[in-house]
Amino acid sequence: MQTKKYDLEDRLVDFTCRMIDVVEALPNTRAGNYIAGQLVRSCHSPTFNYGEVQAAESRNDFIHKMGIVLKELKECRTALKVIMKKIMIKPAGKLDGIYKETEELIAIVAKSIDTAFKNKENK
Repeated sequence: MQTKKYDLEDRLVDFTCRMIDVVEALPNTRAGNYIAGQLVRSCHSPTFNYGEVQAAESRNDFIHKMGIVLKELKECRTALKVIMKKIMIKPAGKLDGIYKETEELIAIVAKSIDTAFKNKENK
């Protein structure tokens, strides 16, 4: 059995691609277009900002940039909640997988920030 490698950058790229599918599935209404515009920006941001994280110049810079990644992931989660509550994409359960992935990415990034902060204090 092959062991799956979990690379955060790859997961974020996959997340962005999946979120683009969500954006494209939103209805062509005023609300749908507004959320699509906002979501297309916020779903790209974690991935692109993680690229900057990998070139952080200090632990403080790493923590700051990961904080931006976390903030944008939380914005995506909130948008998904609105989309799901308003059933803007049917069937309603269609977004369960991307919502779960958003929660997992938030947990990973938050833990990474916490670990970096603790390591900073211990130095």
